[in-house]
Amino acid sequence: MKNYKIQVLALLVVFIAPNLDAQTEDNPWLIGTGFNAVDIYPVGIHSELQEQYAGDNLEDFFNVDEHWNISPSISYLTIGRYLKDDFSLKLSGYYNIIEKWGSASTEELNYFSLDGAVSYSFKDLFKLNRWEPYFGLGGGYTWIEVGNFNKDMDDVSADYNGSASINGTVGLTYWLNDNWGLTAQSTYNHVFAYNTDNSPQHYRHSLGVSVQFGGKDTDGDGIYDKKDACPEVPGLEEFNGCPDSDGDGIQDSEDTCPQVAGLAEYNGCADTDNDGVSDDKDNCPNEAGVDALNGCPDSDNDGIANGNDKCPNQAGEAANGGCPWPDTDGDSVLDKDDECPNQAGTAANNGCPELPSEEVQAKLTSYAKTINFDTGKSDIKAEATETLEAIVAILKEYPKANFVVEGHTDSVASEKFNQKLSEQRAAVVVEFLTANGIDSARLTSVGFGETKPISSNDSTKGKALNRRVEIKLAN
Repeated sequence: MKNYKIQVLALLVVFIAPNLDAQTEDNPWLIGTGFNAVDIYPVGIHSELQEQYAGDNLEDFFNVDEHWNISPSISYLTIGRYLKDDFSLKLSGYYNIIEKWGSASTEELNYFSLDGAVSYSFKDLFKLNRWEPYFGLGGGYTWIEVGNFNKDMDDVSADYNGSASINGTVGLTYWLNDNWGLTAQSTYNHVFAYNTDNSPQHYRHSLGVSVQFGGKDTDGDGIYDKKDACPEVPGLEEFNGCPDSDGDGIQDSEDTCPQVAGLAEYNGCADTDNDGVSDDKDNCPNEAGVDALNGCPDSDNDGIANGNDKCPNQAGEAANGGCPWPDTDGDSVLDKDDECPNQAGTAANNGCPELPSEEVQAKLTSYAKTINFDTGKSDIKAEATETLEAIVAILKEYPKANFVVEGHTDSVASEKFNQKLSEQRAAVVVEFLTANGIDSARLTSVGFGETKPISSNDSTKGKALNRRVEIKLAN
């Protein structure tokens, strides 16, 4: 029997570890302390003392005054450690003084007990909040000091020393908060005494305070790291420990604007001007605008934001800074497309008039008549260059108009010679015009010899005027 007791005690030493009665993974450690009461009466002792000093098992279970040995001071200590799935281990030590042994009395006997147990919590199973019922099963070792019953009963001794036991426990803790609780517990100790006739089976009751701790909370937000999605940043329980800096109900990790309170529809950003464009995407957050312009207004609806529009109240073109293109000559061809912006024309002729006016034609005639030649020659004089350049400028204003260059001579020399000479003079002028940008397809040259004089060939002055060219609008 002695070896059996030693084996049981060794097994307890190997497996005993800190326990919790109501711990969780968050607070895996527990310390409990308080006072206890030992009741030997309900179980009593055996043999010749059973009838005289013991009762039936649960008889007078709550007879505190007559049968409970209550320790008036701190008399137990429990250390606990959470295991898994609501199971835990605990190590408990108890001290008491036995004065009531069943219905008998005895001298004061010292009582010591060391118990180890596996506990199961029903808190999660029944989805309780602060109440924590539990059940435990384990073993231990109990010592009761050797002594006698009544002083006049020397033949009846309580000679118990140390014995192994198995224990069953039920308990209840009410948690005041996450760490502090009040615990009440009752344990039945079945002692394997070496003297089976005097085996002190008993109940032990305890009432005290339990403290659970050990959970790691790095950021100090009250949410343990194991359940904290943001363990290094203080946060809120509703967001698993992650912060909501602006208090808009959207955690920072999902909030596009975590420092400014906003709306869920804008991923936590605000819409200050209520234009349907969130401030983080709004280039004009304090002025209602349109989505197409990133929240900026467009007063004239020309697709150009007011801030970039030189004419914000007049629809225009982006290429002109948001202003409408002018039409200086009023010919419905905008200046940007009008090759003749100061002269009314037609769209087909790029804003230029298709035919020169009589006034322009008269000017051409006047210019052309000043292009004179030496007698018998077709070379253009140097002083005629400026006049020809002015004619080129006029012809360019009428890109759709075709012209005829006419050559003339005086009456000197034969008609045949003069005809050829007039043709050469017209051709020389056409050559000059095309060399200066006039399309040759628009020009025709013709010679009239001496047949169309504009002055008398009887004088030197008259002959000089007749040696000329004329430029006319082609029919």
